[in-house]
Order: sequence, then C-alpha cells, then structure tokens
Amino acid sequence: MNEAADRSADRSAPLAPEPAPDPVRDPVCDPWLAPMRAALAEAERAPDTGDVPVGAVVLGPDGSVIGRGRNEREATGDPTGHAEVLAIREAARAVGEWRLSGCTLVVTLEPCTMCAGAIVLSRLDRVVYGAADEKAGAAGSLWDVVRDRRLNHRPEVISGVLDEECAGLLTRFFRGDDRGGDRGTDFGRRHPVR
Repeated sequence: MNEAADRSADRSAPLAPEPAPDPVRDPVCDPWLAPMRAALAEAERAPDTGDVPVGAVVLGPDGSVIGRGRNEREATGDPTGHAEVLAIREAARAVGEWRLSGCTLVVTLEPCTMCAGAIVLSRLDRVVYGAADEKAGAAGSLWDVVRDRRLNHRPEVISGVLDEECAGLLTRFFRGDDRGGDRGTDFGRRHPVR
C-alpha cells in the first residue's frame, strides 16, 4: 500500500517546466543574421537626416564588410542616394574595380529597380534582403530584375532575413514614431518649389 501511495504522490507532484525548445535553425537565412544586423545599424542612422531607414553592407568574398550605406537622398539631395548604391560604390572603391564578383550585398529592404540594376551591373554574386517591398521591389515582389534571364548576370537572392525587424523600422518611421527633426511629409523634408 505504501508503494501505491508513493506512485500516487509522484503523479500529483508538480512537474518542472520543460526547457524551451531550441529555436528552429534556418540554414539559408541564419548565416546572414550578423551582416543584416550591421545593415540595420546603418538603417537606424538614416532618420537623423530625414531619410527613410534603409541600410546596406557589402561583404567581400571572405565575409568582411567592404562597403556600407544608408539612404541619403534627403541629406545629399541626390536621387540615387539609396543605401545599396552607396554601399556598392564604397565596395568598388575598396576592391579597386567595378566588378564585385564573389561579393554579397545585404540590405534591409528589397531593392528597387535602380538598385537592382546596380546589383546586376556590379556583378555581385548574391543579394540578401530583409523586408519585402510589395510596391517597388525588384528582387521578386513586384519585379524580378535581378533574376531576369535576358540579362547576362543573375545573382542569387535570399529574402526574409530579420524581415520583422527590418519592416518594423520602416513602419515606425512612416508612423512618425522614429523621426528626427522637421520632416514636413512622410517621405522627408518638404522643399520649396522654385
């Protein structure tokens, strides 16, 4: 009878919580988490100048950062001042030529058509992006410039890396939660018409 009571007590004793399962590993996206965090750090600096928070880094063949950029259209008045273009320019200066074979662009937002063209023309091996851009994306969402079979170079595309963090940064900016200085519009400073 004592044995039966012991068994009964064992069943009614509170169970220790089971350890949380390990997060599911994603062999495609996980290698790009640290570089995407570096791109996010660049993006976080863009609102200081009224720019949309998009950031990018270019990794050399060895994985080191050879180019960085964040949107600077408002800061510089340059319509081509997108994070991707600025990071690609810096990377080309670092390697001493325009061909970025073996390199990877990591960017917080899916590239637009201009940036997709720059990616193809610079011969980057790969583009990794965070948030999809359903309105202007040119790496699979609206267009797929980077993988167009009619072009002579088609980089690999990896999407969705830290997508929630990347999208959240943009959402906060456009809601007005994350802006520095006087902006005037949802898209940056209002400039007088001349």
